[in-house]
Amino acid sequence: MDLSKDVKYIKGVGPSRVQLLNKLGIFTLKDLITYYPRTYEDRSKPKAIAECVNGDEVLIEAIACGRVSEVRLKGKTMQKLLVRDETGSCTITWFNQSYLKSKFEVGQTYKFYGKIMNQFGKITMTSPVYDDNHKNFNTGKIIPLYPLTYQLSQNVIRRIIENGLKEVEGNLQETLPDYLIKEYQLQGINEATKAIHFPNELKDFDIARKRLVFEELLSTQLALLQLKNSYRNDEEGIQFDKKVKMSDVINKLPFQLTKAQLRVLEEIDYNMEAETSMNRLLQGDVGSGKTVVAMCAAYKAVKCGYQAAIMAPTAILATQHLENFQKMLKELDVTCELLISGISKKKKEQLLERLANGEIDILIGTHAIIEENVVFKNLGLVVTDEQHRFGVKQRTKIAEKGKNPDVLVMTATPIPRTLALILYGDLDISIIDELPPNRKKIETFAVNKKMTERVNGFIEKQIKEGRQAYIVCPLVEENEELDLKSVEELYETYQKEVFPQYKVEYIHGKMRPKQKDEIMERFKAGEIDILISTTVIEVGVDVPNSNIMVIENAERFGLAQLHQLRGRVGRGEYQSYCVLKYEGKSETLRERMKVMCSTNDGFIISEKDLELRGSGDFFGTMQHGLPEFKIANLFEDMPILKSVQSIAMKILQEDPRLEKEKNVLLNDLVKDKFMKRIEL
Repeated sequence: MDLSKDVKYIKGVGPSRVQLLNKLGIFTLKDLITYYPRTYEDRSKPKAIAECVNGDEVLIEAIACGRVSEVRLKGKTMQKLLVRDETGSCTITWFNQSYLKSKFEVGQTYKFYGKIMNQFGKITMTSPVYDDNHKNFNTGKIIPLYPLTYQLSQNVIRRIIENGLKEVEGNLQETLPDYLIKEYQLQGINEATKAIHFPNELKDFDIARKRLVFEELLSTQLALLQLKNSYRNDEEGIQFDKKVKMSDVINKLPFQLTKAQLRVLEEIDYNMEAETSMNRLLQGDVGSGKTVVAMCAAYKAVKCGYQAAIMAPTAILATQHLENFQKMLKELDVTCELLISGISKKKKEQLLERLANGEIDILIGTHAIIEENVVFKNLGLVVTDEQHRFGVKQRTKIAEKGKNPDVLVMTATPIPRTLALILYGDLDISIIDELPPNRKKIETFAVNKKMTERVNGFIEKQIKEGRQAYIVCPLVEENEELDLKSVEELYETYQKEVFPQYKVEYIHGKMRPKQKDEIMERFKAGEIDILISTTVIEVGVDVPNSNIMVIENAERFGLAQLHQLRGRVGRGEYQSYCVLKYEGKSETLRERMKVMCSTNDGFIISEKDLELRGSGDFFGTMQHGLPEFKIANLFEDMPILKSVQSIAMKILQEDPRLEKEKNVLLNDLVKDKFMKRIEL
């Protein structure tokens, strides 16, 4: 049995559906059977009509009292069927489904599953799924509901997964060692895979889920701990000189560092002076002052005779870092240069020559730094900024340009500490949990579309006072062409209809880096009043004069991302505002908007995000270079996660490379789940 078999050969797929499945990340039979449900509907036990409560989703088993009648309404048709059981009757309605007129026979029993309306004793059900009494396709069992399915209906994806499961039935090879299955009373892989999709009872799902979550978290922990151990066991790192003091830079700063920054610098200083290589994650909320910390560490490396590399995710952020570094370090006789893809061939050749000769102390750049022809004379420190933009492999690649250099990874995506310890098991962790004293709280308001005119009036008031505004476009199912369209449409509306008197520009990810940088420079210089953008502005350019951000369709973003975006304003002396325009009325949505309005603390927001959305969305591969969790929810599964962490440590203490026969399956699991994807 071949789990790598192309999904297009599974019964029920065909050429048109294969593309939709590919969009969901389903390419193989294995991908298909591990595309787990997000929730379930219990359609197994029928309820008597008289017992049905208003608003309940229920299964009823009832006799058709007559034929389906059809009523014509404005532009549509309504089909009605009266059904009855021993306790009462129910009117079932559908819309625009004329074919149903010949579907039901008088006196026959059918099963219907849908939402009940019980008003003034009159019971109705609208657009239910149904089965003949002796069939159980849509009803009579627990039905899985799958996440995002594009144009695939739940019925279709369910059928395809059912066909995939038939192909592997009973023949999946066990992926966990026997001793773990016995010791932790875990279900076998075949039973768990079947029950996670089609449990007979909800308790079967719990048993299956426990097994699959255990496996997913254990493989991640083993991989991370192995990475950490490989750093630890490598040849000795650089031991930087204790006589070189970071205080040389600190004393020249035009502002005072916070206690949190000083504490983090102490931790970094201690690491740099130790014999082993530093591998540290620096977490700090937007605007907490991580760049200054990186500058002090780079200064120490340079004055000890080494070079430093600072890697940023965008050219404009790299340029901003260069300006800040040069401003502070020029007087201290430190040479900083910039390497981005936009520079001329001649300039690049000269720069690379000076770098190889050791004439450049600190090289700041984008992933252009990773290219093979970039050679350092003596690289001692690597700093990667906004680490979730770089995979683990890219971090490793730049570190390989030196002989065991110290590595500092900076991220403005706050992650609850307990999770950070587990997720970044390969790194030590420092947290700047304090904002500089001059930072004002960004006032945040959540409004619906009805408030658009008031919001526009507010933007105008700010611009008249000399400020600038960002307007962020919604994401369109990660479809870049549609994203582009929505930016351009929004631009047209604002420039021609809403604010023809002001200078409006737009920026998006498909633009050439040079073009984006040009627009951001003009915005920074105050030549643009309103900048319409996709999330490309999420990462760090300071425009102190921009003090208002409006986020369209805020419901389409995660809280952590909304928080990142909001951090683009509030960079100057002016009171700043963030307006979240949203559509929808769900309880979760209201809860999320409430969190954003009540706190500016990224760590509180990230905990809430995790709780409300689960970890699948929260920690995508893009965020940390790890494979995305398919089933584990780090908020709910914290107890399993903690126990799995100690199990992983125990296993690796006995068998650091997972070479013993009893751990062969674990070794395969780690390679399969982790090492392939770590290339990102």
